[in-house]
Amino acid sequence: MAFTATYVQDDKAVDYTPTTAVAAGQVVVQGALVGVAKEPIPANTLGALAVRGVFDFPKAAGAGSGIAAGTTVYWDAADQVATASANSGGQAPTAYTLLGVTVQACADADATVRVKLNQ
Repeated sequence: MAFTATYVQDDKAVDYTPTTAVAAGQVVVQGALVGVAKEPIPANTLGALAVRGVFDFPKAAGAGSGIAAGTTVYWDAADQVATASANSGGQAPTAYTLLGVTVQACADADATVRVKLNQ
């Protein structure tokens, strides 16, 4: 007998039960899965993370930090920013988690970048 899949939920959000409270807008990385809490989720309480949609994410500011529209971006969990670089560029081979694709350009001085989640 072949195993068949059972539908669980749509793909716009996934269930998530954090061990510590999660604030609305907080980015949560679970392996290769990146989600955004659209509402606060208390510790040890079932909530949901958006894994599809367009969000403004913080980005580094300063010379060379602008990002063109259509650029693949990654989440830097240590600095809590979106970046066009796939890794830290430091001595350790720290890889960032794929976040999505920018839907509009942002300048060096901009504090945020608009990204379509790529889950």
